[in-house]
Amino acid sequence: MGLSKKQAEKLVIGCINNDRTAQEALYRLFYADMLRVCYSYLSEKELAKEAFNTGFLKVFQSIQNFDIEKGELGGWIRKIMIYTSIDLCRKELKFSPVTATVHEGDDFFISPSILEKLYFEDILVNIRTLPKATQTVFNLSVLDGFSHKEISEQLNISEGTSRWHLAEAKRKLRSLLETSVGSTGRPKERSEKTK
Repeated sequence: MGLSKKQAEKLVIGCINNDRTAQEALYRLFYADMLRVCYSYLSEKELAKEAFNTGFLKVFQSIQNFDIEKGELGGWIRKIMIYTSIDLCRKELKFSPVTATVHEGDDFFISPSILEKLYFEDILVNIRTLPKATQTVFNLSVLDGFSHKEISEQLNISEGTSRWHLAEAKRKLRSLLETSVGSTGRPKERSEKTK
């Protein structure tokens, strides 16, 4: 976010003191990025907005707990948004115990040449086609860097189930992305809706 430590400290102190100007500045500064975080977990716009608003409420209620010496303000807010989004979608997720073994070496390679030819929106559309549980594990692991242990704790599933969902997401996405690029090696034309 390009926010210096001094600027972040000034915003935090203002928010702790219930200064409306500081609260509004913090909200405006992180609005787009944090709404995008919520939207990556919740495909329904209304649920994403609900998570976003609830997340910012939590930010303002607990900002006095933020330690400027131990972390970056944007990262701290992002984590709150992720956890709030997970809380909201957790009740909709259906995880089944998985008996298939996934080995750490099992990784489905997607060629960088395929990825660079796709638009971000196209990739997001493909991620959204995954089953909700698989999509959530993929987002936590790949987009937000959570370990399988952290994912299992957040979603109340085993680490093996988390690994299986990640492998399944990668397998399905590889197939979808290769289809999106098509045999010409170029991305298929985007529809007017996604432009």
